[in-house]
Amino acid sequence: MKGLVLIHGRGGSARDMLSLVGPLGAGDLTVAAPEAPGRSWWPSSFLAPMAQMEAPLAAGLEAVDGAMTSMGLPRDQIAILGFSQGACLALEYGARHGAGLGAVIGLSGGLVGSGEGMGALQDALYGHADKRFDYAGDLTGLPVLVTCHSQDPHIPIKRARDSVEVFGGLNAKATLIEHPGPGHQPMPDGISAARALLRPVG
Repeated sequence: MKGLVLIHGRGGSARDMLSLVGPLGAGDLTVAAPEAPGRSWWPSSFLAPMAQMEAPLAAGLEAVDGAMTSMGLPRDQIAILGFSQGACLALEYGARHGAGLGAVIGLSGGLVGSGEGMGALQDALYGHADKRFDYAGDLTGLPVLVTCHSQDPHIPIKRARDSVEVFGGLNAKATLIEHPGPGHQPMPDGISAARALLRPVG
């Protein structure tokens, strides 16, 4: 990779994400780190109904587009990595616009969704209903990494698992690293896997 877009989580900042450059071995890459107004890409949980999510999500996706454009690099040389709320944004960008990208990495995240589902509220989704994941693109060969704790207080492990399944259905090379127990932070095995995507051998 030659470029890396880093997307912060709720209450975070571009500076926070830049602290991952060293652990990711990305010191010689062109890095862009967009920052959300008020340090939050949307005011609610990413599990909220799409009526609440559509406008802030559109603004976030536009910010990712702008960060990529600012690099002036080929798409296949750019990876997108986000944490928490930023991971959800990175994964959603990947599902909608990821064709030709170098890699998409969501540390503690899951897909937002393309529309409302028809099911009931679920305990496994922290009292929210499921979403539709209707994405039209072909992501053949796109490396996608999703990490999540099995008892993450913000990201239901069900959504992380479903997200990997959705990406697989789009022909991406999708991998889930499930950290045992409670937690909500980047973990060493997730960082190592992300670093391997940024520094492929051969």
